[in-house]
Amino acid sequence: MEDSSIFETYRLGGQCLNNRIVMAPMTRSRAANEGNVANELQAKYYGQRASAGLIITEGTFISKDAVGAINVPGIYSKEQIAGWKLSTEAVHEQGGKIFAQLWHTGAYSHPDFHNGKKPLAPSAVNPNQQVFTANGLRPTEQPQPMTIEDIQQTVADFKQAAVNAFEAGFDGVELHGANGYLLQQFFSRNSNKRTDAYGGSIENRTRILFDILEELKTVIDISRVGVRLNPSLHGIMGIEVDEETIAFYDYVVNRLNDYGLAYLHLIEPFTDVSQNKDAVQEVARHFRKIYRGTIIINRAFTKATAEKVLTDGTADLVAFGVPFIANPDLVARFKTGAALNTPDQTTFYTPGEKGYTDYPTL
Repeated sequence: MEDSSIFETYRLGGQCLNNRIVMAPMTRSRAANEGNVANELQAKYYGQRASAGLIITEGTFISKDAVGAINVPGIYSKEQIAGWKLSTEAVHEQGGKIFAQLWHTGAYSHPDFHNGKKPLAPSAVNPNQQVFTANGLRPTEQPQPMTIEDIQQTVADFKQAAVNAFEAGFDGVELHGANGYLLQQFFSRNSNKRTDAYGGSIENRTRILFDILEELKTVIDISRVGVRLNPSLHGIMGIEVDEETIAFYDYVVNRLNDYGLAYLHLIEPFTDVSQNKDAVQEVARHFRKIYRGTIIINRAFTKATAEKVLTDGTADLVAFGVPFIANPDLVARFKTGAALNTPDQTTFYTPGEKGYTDYPTL
C-alpha cells in the first residue's frame, strides 16, 4: 500500500511535500477568546495532523470587516500573528507544511459582528443564509454595497494578511474564492449587480481577485499563493450558476496560468448538477485541460477515489476534510488500511478539546 501514488512526494513550487494528501480548510470555531487568537489548542490540533503533505488552515479573517462567524481566528492583529506562530512551529517540528487560508465572508455575515452596521458585499443582495453569532444562529440581512474605496481597502487587507501570514511562519497562503463568500459574491451575477469596474462583464467581476494577486506579487513570493474556487456551486450559499458561469471560470483559470501560483484548489459540485447544462459536471477534469499548474481537488474523496484521480492525472494533490477531523493520523491509516474513526458532528463547531484534539491515533 505504501507504494501507491498518494504517498509519493510532490514538488510544490520550491517546497517538497511528503505526500499528495492535503488537509482541507475547515472552520472549527475554537478561537473562543478575546481577539480571536489562534492558541495552543489550534497548535496541538494542526501538529497532530502534520503528516499530511500539506495543511491548509481553516479560513482566517483578514480584517474586522471580514468577520462572519464566532470564534474564528483572524490574522490582522499582532496577537493573532503571534498566536498562529504556535501552529506553524508545531507543524514544522513534525516536518509538515502549512498554508493559511485568507477569508472574507462578505454578505455571509451579520450586523452583530460589525457594531450594528451592515456587512460589506459587492451589492445589496441578501444570500439568505444562517450564520453563527454570539446570539446563536441568525439569518443574514441585506448587506451594504461596497464603495470603490471599500474594495481598495479590502485588497489592501488581503495584502497585509498575506504579509502577516508569512511573519507567522506559514509556508504560503490560499485566497478563499469559493463557497459563496466575498470573492465568489463578486464572481456570481446573482450576487453582483454592480455597474462600475467591478460588475457586469466577466473581466470586471474577476477584477478584485486579480487586483489582490497583483498586490501580493509586490510583497510576497507568488509561487507560495494558492487560489480556491468552487465553479459549480449552485442553489446553496447564496450562489447560482447561469449561462455565463462556465465561460467565467474558464476565463479566470486561463488568467491564473500567468501567475505561477502554488496551486489551484478546486471543489467538485456540492449538489447534484448533473441535469444543469450551465454547471461544470466534473470540475477537475474540465480545468485540467486549461490549467497548467498544480491542481488540488476536494470533495468527499476516499483513498480509492483519490488514487484514481491521481493516476488519471486529473489532479496532482487530493484534499480531505472530514476524515482529518476524526483521524489526525489519516496518512498512517491509509498506509496500513486501518479503519477510520467516526467524527462526532456535534463537536464540529464547539469550543474546547472535545471532538478536536482528543481523537485516538493508531
